[in-house]
Amino acid sequence: MNIEPTLRTLIVDDEPLAIERLVMLCSHVPNLSLAGTASDGEVALRLARSLSPDLVLLDIAMPEVDGMDVAKALCAGERPPVIVFCTAFDGFALAAFDVAAVDYLLKPVTSEGLVRAVARARRRMAGPERQSIAQSDRIEEFWVPHRSEMVRIAAMDVERIDAMRDYMSLQVGSRSFLLHRTLGDLERRLDPARFIRVHRSTIVRRDFIARLRHDGLGIWYAMLADGAEVRVGRSYLAAVKALAGR
Repeated sequence: MNIEPTLRTLIVDDEPLAIERLVMLCSHVPNLSLAGTASDGEVALRLARSLSPDLVLLDIAMPEVDGMDVAKALCAGERPPVIVFCTAFDGFALAAFDVAAVDYLLKPVTSEGLVRAVARARRRMAGPERQSIAQSDRIEEFWVPHRSEMVRIAAMDVERIDAMRDYMSLQVGSRSFLLHRTLGDLERRLDPARFIRVHRSTIVRRDFIARLRHDGLGIWYAMLADGAEVRVGRSYLAAVKALAGR
């Protein structure tokens, strides 16, 4: 019988009620022990150095040293803990991956959400990246708000991304999700071996392009696997045609 190791957990939040709620939720999760709590970023870093927690449940919006700064400092350490963000704001979801957050829970945190996050933390700790979390600039996953939760989407599952004013629409099969980010930023962060920009307002996964066609007047279109077509912008035409070896 395999017994899961106990995860020593540090809770960081500047709201006493939020800490109280997380302490209560943690008490019901098997093999999870409370190593300590901190109400600001500076105290959190001091406690993390002395306690060496396995898991940190971390708020983002805190005065002075915020949660992102805390996470970056922790991840730069020799034995970084696993980070789970617990926040009332969904606008930091993409930035969470800059610090290898394993989950992103919206407040009020639920028991189900915490159990899921702990399970992901255990998988992270069991993986080779536990010893050294080497960060890449490439986006491998997205967190997107959906109803009252954050949904994790693997980048390889996204078929196309369309700009919609201040938001991006991520198409995953028959569903679409809105993400507050600029297309230019996503283009820089996505793996160019997987994705290609075909228009100033559209990025497409390379293997989702079924064929290319032109109208005889110099206008080219990318025909997608779902039957849709996207006009190819002139600035991107050479790169798109290179897909067909032209």
